[in-house]
Amino acid sequence: MRNVIGSSVVAAGVSLLPALASAATLLDTLALANTFLNALIGLFITLAIVIFFWGLIQYLANVGEQKAAGLQIMLYGIIAIFVMVSIWGIIRLLQSTFKVTSTDPIIPKGIQINTSGNF
Repeated sequence: MRNVIGSSVVAAGVSLLPALASAATLLDTLALANTFLNALIGLFITLAIVIFFWGLIQYLANVGEQKAAGLQIMLYGIIAIFVMVSIWGIIRLLQSTFKVTSTDPIIPKGIQINTSGNF
């Protein structure tokens, strides 16, 4: 079992290696990870909405005990949507708390040398 997990992790790392090698700097790598995570969040929200509507279809199409199962699926879909949107809210709160309003990289300025002779 460990061997299968280890080999699948190695296979995933090898398949991602060209994407990481094409990133020239750390900022490029972080931008690539940011793009991947944003797409993943959108995918999860879409999946949660599909689950909610699947539960709605189950609720409307069935009677009795299966109707309760549809209601439970809808509840799971609403919870998933709430969690994903809350993650966006938490990230926005952290950005405003730490004054991160721009997507520009934070690069410290170099040492400024006063060459005019006035101090």
